[in-house]
Amino acid sequence: MWAAPGRVNLIGEHTDYNGGFVMPVAIDRRTTVAAGRRDDGTLLGRSLQLVDDTGWMAYVDGVARALAEQGVDVGGASVLVDSDIPPGAGLSSSAALEVAVAAALAALAGTELAQPELAAVAHRAETEFVGVPVGVMDQTVVAVALQGHAVFLDTRSLEVEQVPFDPRAHGLSLVVIDSGVRRRLDDGRYAERRKECEAAAAALGVAQLRDATLADIEASAMDETLRRRARHVVREDDRVLRAVEALRAGELLALGSLLLASHASLRDDFDVSSDELDIIVEEAMDRGAIGARMTGAGFGGCAIALLPERDLFDVLDAFGDSAFEVEPAGGVRAVAPMG
Repeated sequence: MWAAPGRVNLIGEHTDYNGGFVMPVAIDRRTTVAAGRRDDGTLLGRSLQLVDDTGWMAYVDGVARALAEQGVDVGGASVLVDSDIPPGAGLSSSAALEVAVAAALAALAGTELAQPELAAVAHRAETEFVGVPVGVMDQTVVAVALQGHAVFLDTRSLEVEQVPFDPRAHGLSLVVIDSGVRRRLDDGRYAERRKECEAAAAALGVAQLRDATLADIEASAMDETLRRRARHVVREDDRVLRAVEALRAGELLALGSLLLASHASLRDDFDVSSDELDIIVEEAMDRGAIGARMTGAGFGGCAIALLPERDLFDVLDAFGDSAFEVEPAGGVRAVAPMG
């Protein structure tokens, strides 16, 4: 049995597939996978939550195929999945499933993979075998996170820095608020944004938008849609670097304006927010948050709010069951079976 966490992206949205910077946080909601050998070569799965939906098995199959190409012969296996990460909410339920399955199946085959290897297998499963062109952020944080830290990731070099992030020590709470709007990364809109970023980079003559500057963008002859996409990525990278500096200095209050600016950019320049997410951010700010923004790929899902602990119950009460506090958690780990 292995368990892997969900994640919220503190800041750095749609920058990972542009070679940029991200700073996600693993959260204390997890997907647990139990795996047992089969002697018939078949891979079977069951979810305790998605009883009538077997689409998630594509991720399990993709992981098994990615492991096989790495020389890890899984053979037949039965997989049981239990999770309290809501699917489609932008909390990286797919990456949690992939990383936990990769760890469980590798262990079943008598192989122990390092955390970065698990992340690489999971990323390959989703991009090559499931066919969703995601960046490396989700699988990386799910695999390597340390409790009480945010993960500062350079998605080009894959260099990781564990940055201390303990809101409670600063009298703050990090709250996730679910809009209730579900989206799928394979519905085409995510891929469209990625293609737009690639087109913008080509128009600017750079390998990836990470290499562009605002001056380059404003001086270019690209159309306005591509200009707005590129502007978001370049400014978001800068916001991540400023957020990292704030956390290193223990100045969590400085995150507030950065979160709000990130949301405005995702709403106005990248066009991935929604009315529901915009309303959540406004309501959270009205109820005392120092900063709030949508998190994840967008088109629905969740927002996060950073707020003083004194305002926690007011916010939780205002949003009801759709809101819950999270704490920075550790990455994938083995779980001792009960009994």
